[in-house]
Amino acid sequence: MNLRSVLLALLAIGVIGGTVSLFCALESPIPPVDARSLGEPDRGAVRRGASLALLGDCATCHTAPGGLPYAGGLAMPTPFGTIYSTNITPDPETGIGRWSEQAFIRALRSGVDREGRHLYPAFPYDHFTRVSDDDAKALYAFFMSIDPVKSSAPPNELPFPLNVRLTLAGWKLLFLRQARFVADPSKDERWNRGKYLVEGLGHCGACHSPRNLLGAEKTSAGFAGGEAEGWRAYALGRSSRSPVAWDEAALADYLARGWHALHGTAQGPMANVANNLSQVDPADVRAMAHYLVSLGKGEGRNDVERTRSGPGRLPQAGGAQAATPSIPSEPGGAIYATVCASCHDADRPLPLGGSRLDLSTAVMDEVPTNLVNLVVRGIPAASGASARPIMPGFGDVLDDRQISDLANYLRTRFAGKRQWDGFAKAVAKARGGR
Repeated sequence: MNLRSVLLALLAIGVIGGTVSLFCALESPIPPVDARSLGEPDRGAVRRGASLALLGDCATCHTAPGGLPYAGGLAMPTPFGTIYSTNITPDPETGIGRWSEQAFIRALRSGVDREGRHLYPAFPYDHFTRVSDDDAKALYAFFMSIDPVKSSAPPNELPFPLNVRLTLAGWKLLFLRQARFVADPSKDERWNRGKYLVEGLGHCGACHSPRNLLGAEKTSAGFAGGEAEGWRAYALGRSSRSPVAWDEAALADYLARGWHALHGTAQGPMANVANNLSQVDPADVRAMAHYLVSLGKGEGRNDVERTRSGPGRLPQAGGAQAATPSIPSEPGGAIYATVCASCHDADRPLPLGGSRLDLSTAVMDEVPTNLVNLVVRGIPAASGASARPIMPGFGDVLDDRQISDLANYLRTRFAGKRQWDGFAKAVAKARGGR
């Protein structure tokens, strides 16, 4: 066979293969339904669906700032461009009001909308594919029961060819493994429930795992830490860098309240997660903590008390500072003594008393992202929560160099580690996200 024949054969194989792949990538539309013909949803299913929506953190992504719940329009920056969340209220024109239960479940598990278009994996269907039939139906009942909102999301801002949804079929072929959750008979019911929620509807790995160049989670490094909306999602399990090892009680408390004395406050996207989990069955939160702790412990200490004793603490008298700290010679130390020590070193009660920085994962972590965010933005007071720290933001007080000096001082003094690199980028991102 001559070279021309070989090339023609390869071309024919390529054309046939491409045609077959394109055919397989196409999904059929599912006929629309008239929501009025569905009748009244089962109230029990609606209540259970509402709780499942909280466990899935659905409102956080499907609600734009200042917008109505579940009406979509939230800008979701990704390394590939900006994706806007969709309207999942039962509005027939701009939402899912014409979606059948079958269409909803296909989108949830397969990432294909009612009209047959592939959905971007910013919607974590690679996790939701594990959701059970009963839970998927309960979620549908809940979303079809809420008030419809007429609201269209802005068009996604993605470059070619990523703006062609058929390319997602290739991504799914590589990375989407569709399978329902199967309980491990060697584990107890609480562990299995926790795994089902963490790896399925809770999609914890979507934030807490690193991703490859194509945006898929690295399954070989699950829960080893990731990024979410400009924040660092800390590593969990044996990869955790927390100075204090997590135990089940502490993790359950943190998930339900967004705060623990030895682990600090939930900020960024995690604040919304904790707020949602505070409203669900505590048994589900405990199950999630039980499973996460079973993944192993990091190298954190186990013998830390909640007291604030330690070197550098300032004596107090009558609720006022009774001693003035010496000013360190290095610039970061001088800034700390001037603007930070009166809260973090002074044994002041909450909410003005600062967290122990020697127990801070933000100071201990391998990147400065969260520490810079906290310095720039502060920690706002949580609604109805007085027994947790609050902190003003210093982004308008300190310039970029001062923030760098302060953060590196905290790093060397409280974590005993070398200074970070990449501060300019971290500060720019923190300022841009305010």
